[in-house]
Amino acid sequence: MNYNPVTALAIFGIVSFLLFLIFRPEKGWLWKWKKTSKSGGKTLTEDILKQMYHLEDSGKTADIHILRDALKVNEGKLVYILSRMAAKDLLHIERDRLILTKSGKEYALSIIRTHRLWEKYLAERTGYDQREWHKQAEKMEHLLSKEETEKLAEKLGNPIYDPHGDPIPSPKGKTAEFKGIPLSRLSKGTKGRIIHLEDEPYHIYEQILKRNITIDSLIKVEENDKNRIVFYSEGEYFTLSPAVAENITVSVIKDEDFKDPGYFRLSRLKEKERARVVSISKEMRGESRRRLLDLGFVKGTPIKVDLKSPMGNTKAYLVKGTSIALREDQASKILVKKEKV
Repeated sequence: MNYNPVTALAIFGIVSFLLFLIFRPEKGWLWKWKKTSKSGGKTLTEDILKQMYHLEDSGKTADIHILRDALKVNEGKLVYILSRMAAKDLLHIERDRLILTKSGKEYALSIIRTHRLWEKYLAERTGYDQREWHKQAEKMEHLLSKEETEKLAEKLGNPIYDPHGDPIPSPKGKTAEFKGIPLSRLSKGTKGRIIHLEDEPYHIYEQILKRNITIDSLIKVEENDKNRIVFYSEGEYFTLSPAVAENITVSVIKDEDFKDPGYFRLSRLKEKERARVVSISKEMRGESRRRLLDLGFVKGTPIKVDLKSPMGNTKAYLVKGTSIALREDQASKILVKKEKV
């Protein structure tokens, strides 16, 4: 068979180009595939360590089926990664039980430290919505090196707690003391302060966010049975299922030490009522908090409803002679005290 020289040269060029794309050092497809495969194994290893640590910390036992369902990973791949982790002395396999070793716990705590520091960074230094903190931190916990994590901690002033109230492990794996009781276990009449909002599983955390329940809020339990928990806080009543209430931790306050401050959420202020700003919730952080302060929502500022949208989910408030529109979720994070007209 006779080949046209031009055709042969073209074929040679195409093959050479494809080989270059595949085997190019550091940027070729083969190199990228190997890197992705290696990275994927590292990510899954760290996810397993973190999941096992949380299970053990809550008094539960980890096994292959629990990890498979929690991480949504193929069982064959999971068994392979677990065997590699056991060979590296990160965990012990005892029949159907999986137990972290000392080095495994230390590794898990380092991942948790990076995760919680990154959430703190997003909350304090960026305009990211709190619904995005956890998802973003889930990515960065696998990317930041130990040195980068410590630089981040120093930049943030070496915080002890993350935005949800979870203690941030120290570089040596020690955590601050954490005392509190799940809201679901508090009896009627109990008074306290919310100190922690669990952000996993996300579908439950999302329900907490939708109700604008915030850390540091004073509460009083009004009802608690197997079907629902009702509590009063900041001028309104909240009704939750036991499953949701289980993810809210409260520091109990003795009756004699509890004083009703008399303030409520700006979102509850009615037309023709007047009030003064008491504070901005700790849940309003970073750029969002600075913006509200710049607009005049500072302690002692007189405020009243100026306009109400037809849909009712946005109001304009008169602050220092200026009408400022806020969504309900924004107004719910500004605390005010009513003034007599």
